[in-house]
Formats: sequence, structure tokens, C-alpha cells
Amino acid sequence: MTHNTTPGAATERYARVIEVSKRVRWEIERDVFRGRRLDYSKTFLPSGLSLVGELGFMSAPDKRLLSQVQGRTYAYIFGLVERFIAAKALDLGRAHAFGDQTALQAIVRMSDEEIRHQEMFRRLEATMAADMPAGYVQTADPDAVAQVVLSKSDWAVIALTLDIELFTQAHYRASIEPDGNLSELWKDVFLFHWKEEAHHATLDELELAREDAKLTKAARDAAVGDLIDLVVAVDGILQAQARADADYFVAIVGTPFTGAQREQIADTVLKAYRWQYIVSGVMEPRFQKNLFALVDEEQAARIHNALAPLTYAVPRQPEVPLPLAACHPLHGHPAPPAGRDATS
Repeated sequence: MTHNTTPGAATERYARVIEVSKRVRWEIERDVFRGRRLDYSKTFLPSGLSLVGELGFMSAPDKRLLSQVQGRTYAYIFGLVERFIAAKALDLGRAHAFGDQTALQAIVRMSDEEIRHQEMFRRLEATMAADMPAGYVQTADPDAVAQVVLSKSDWAVIALTLDIELFTQAHYRASIEPDGNLSELWKDVFLFHWKEEAHHATLDELELAREDAKLTKAARDAAVGDLIDLVVAVDGILQAQARADADYFVAIVGTPFTGAQREQIADTVLKAYRWQYIVSGVMEPRFQKNLFALVDEEQAARIHNALAPLTYAVPRQPEVPLPLAACHPLHGHPAPPAGRDATS
């Protein structure tokens, strides 16, 4: 995917981001919470993301509770990743400090918005901690994760951030927004989150192209390795959190599941988390077009080989399917044309 990245064209795109950022600006209490609490008679995370529909032995109330446990983690993981996204945005802003002031303003606004998102997710967690039974565990520390992520190359961190901010949009449009059975407050949290992540993805595209233009082939090889390392690290977090969430759910649900059923619950929660945080983003056509336009055939193959073991996380029948790329490299189809001049 190619964009017009001349200085004037890039400045125009940064300016459009600022305009949208001002237009959709919201406040946590005034616009989102509005004095409301979560409705536990309703679902939190829709089944197209939670995959609870694959657990045929569970009752509807049990599936609803599992959606609420997953919905709690959904907010926690977003708050966790936004710790490093905000920090990286501050770094990227410094690169524009003595140059394009429009770009600087756009990225500073993004930093402020990401910090506000973290505050919103902390407030949501405090609400759920007060309402739900004790025993829920957050398995990764946001600051420790941020330090690991930020030790990697800018190219890899921006690519991962673009992936996250694109799947945020896809999840909301395809699964959260159409579902009329979700807790209204939980749904609104992710409505307002989506409104700002949409223009953050544009900044990610601009910054990824700007960073890529600096790289030699050897540096890009190393950056691809960093991106793969980050995906592996994310998967490690998901494995630990999925096991903790499955154990928590089984402890509080009150239904006597067999050992085999408990393992199926754990396996399905991990599958759901890999689908939510890795596979659904990689499958987004916009992400593929941006990423695979920057790498050569060998580098694309390395990414493919690293991600292939996770493709089992594609749901059998998602409630509302996320769009698939016409040429999806994870499913044996040709990748979009590789190379720096690709224009798929």
C-alpha cells in the first residue's frame, strides 16, 4: 500500500487527524459513564469475539458470565497496551519537535487521548472489581510490558500499534456495535474508545512509512525479527491470562464441569484471546496492505511462518465475520505484492 508521503501531503493528513480529534473529543464521566453502572444481566463481550458459542455444553447464564470475565480482560489488555502506545507516541512526537509542527500537534493529541483511555479502563476495572467476586488476576504488569516492547525497534512497535488500533475498529464495527444485548455502559466504553482509535491508525500509517524510509534492508530484517518477538511476547501474555481467566470463571460460576469441560473452557478462552489480539488484526486488509508493502518476499515469509501456528484461532462461525483479506498470507494464498513499490 502506498501513500503520498511528500512533506505537504503528510502535513495535510496530520492536519485532518487534528480536525477529527477535536471533533470527536469526549470526557470520561460526562460522555461515557454518566453516573451509570454495568448491567450484569447482559453480555459484555459479544460471542463473535468471546467464542462462547463454541462451548455447547454451557448454559446461557454461564456463557453470559464467561463473556463478562472476558470483557473484563478485554478492557485490561487495552489499558495494558496503551501504556506502551502512549510512551511511544511521546517519543515519536519528539522527532517532530523541530520540524513539522502540525505532525507534532497530532501526535501530542494522540498521547493525551491514549492516557485518557488508560484512565477510562482503570475506572471500568474498579467498577468490575467492586461488583464481581474476588479472585480475578491480571497476569502482566503494564509498566514491565511497556519496557520490553519499547526495547524493540520503532518500526516493530509502530507496526504492532497499527495492528492493535485497526483490530480495535474491526471489533467494534463487526461485533460490538451490532449487538443489542450488551451492557450499555460496557458497550459505550468501547464506542468512545473506537472513535479516537480510528484516527490514531492514520497516524500509525504515517509514522510507519516515515520510519521505514530510514531503514536499510539489514535494518528492516532486524525490525521484522523484533515484530515477531513482540507477537510471541503478546502470545505469552495471552496464554497466562487465558489460564487465569478460565480458572477464575470455573471458581465463581457454580456449575460443576468435568475435567474435560474445564480444559475445553481454557482452550476456548485462549483461542478467543489469540483471535482477538493477534489473528483478527493480522487478517485486517488495511494492516496487510500497509505491512506487506514494506517487506520483501523473504521477510513476508518469516512473518507468515511465525503467525501460522496461531491461525487455528480463526472462529468456525463468527457471529459477524470480520473482513478477510482477498489474498490472506496466513491461509496459503499469495501475499499482497511484496517490495517497497507494491501498490496492492
